[in-house]
Amino acid sequence: MKTCDDEIAELRHRVTLEAPVRTPDEGGTAVIIWSTVADVWAAIRSVGGRERVEADRLAGRITHEIRIRWRDGVDATQRFRFGARLFLIHAARDPDARRRVLLCACEEVGP
Repeated sequence: MKTCDDEIAELRHRVTLEAPVRTPDEGGTAVIIWSTVADVWAAIRSVGGRERVEADRLAGRITHEIRIRWRDGVDATQRFRFGARLFLIHAARDPDARRRVLLCACEEVGP
């Protein structure tokens, strides 16, 4: 059985949690920019993938689980940045309702 110290030791990737911010451009239309919420330590684990056809070409969809220490306010509108890699958050959950760990189901997308 894993201890809390074992789980913390696995958080070896420094990732940036980002949130979208809508700002108007010169023409008055909304532009989305990504603002840094926090830099956090994370464990990134590939949990699957699939291929699908998009715009008459084959596109891969890789899903990951990103585990961080529990923090309030993480939701499906946000994303993680790990170097040049981007991970859209689809869901965030506290697996044991003890506010120790947050598991985020993510999809890796291109920059």
